[in-house]
Amino acid sequence: MGLRRILGSARRSILCSLHQRSIPLRVPGPFVSFTFDDFPRSAYTTGGSILKNFGVKGTYYVSMGLMDTTTELGEQFHMDDLVSAAAEGHELASHTFSHQSSRRVSLEAFQNDVRSGQHAIQKFKSLAATGNFAYPRGEVTLAAKSAVGKQMQSCRGIYGGVNGPTLDLNLLRANSLYGDMECLDAARQLIEQNNVQKSWLIFYTHDVQPTPSEYGCTPGFLESVVRIAVKDSSQVLPVAEVLALQAV
Repeated sequence: MGLRRILGSARRSILCSLHQRSIPLRVPGPFVSFTFDDFPRSAYTTGGSILKNFGVKGTYYVSMGLMDTTTELGEQFHMDDLVSAAAEGHELASHTFSHQSSRRVSLEAFQNDVRSGQHAIQKFKSLAATGNFAYPRGEVTLAAKSAVGKQMQSCRGIYGGVNGPTLDLNLLRANSLYGDMECLDAARQLIEQNNVQKSWLIFYTHDVQPTPSEYGCTPGFLESVVRIAVKDSSQVLPVAEVLALQAV
């Protein structure tokens, strides 16, 4: 194992073990949540259509500063997409305003961007932003985990695995859905593990298009993973709905 990997593993272990905000998974799963970060229009127009075909909803982590722009992920969301997504019952969650990494700016600047992102959604009466949050690029520091965790209902990262029997609301585990059908077996194994453990499995991706970016997936891949989750009797719910069950 190379030095860089060793250091990365050590950082991950420290981040996962400190500044936890732990609650038990009071209502057992299996739960599966499909989440989309930033988000590209294709995550809603294509990804949302796939979820709709199976009668399930997702969570969209929104960086309002990206609205009406184009990035390496493709065309980003428009206001109409937010309104439609909310009207269809998808969860709109926060992802900062300008998609800043907590590792690349000061803690004060990061907290300001988090608050700006939340307020930018809440100012539109037709939108119902939740208190859930995802760290841009999955990059988190101990200081950000401690500070932002106190402000949000939950904070999601990109460290893989399932959530349960104890949840760390300051750093929920999530698993990427990137690429195409060659990654299906890995996703299926996660769903099977989640079923056995009766835990909570969170997937995340970005764009959903036939030729995706390195941070996105194909429609066929997403559709196959959703089909497996639904067929295996998982409760497929947005992040907010899973957490609402745990508060009962």
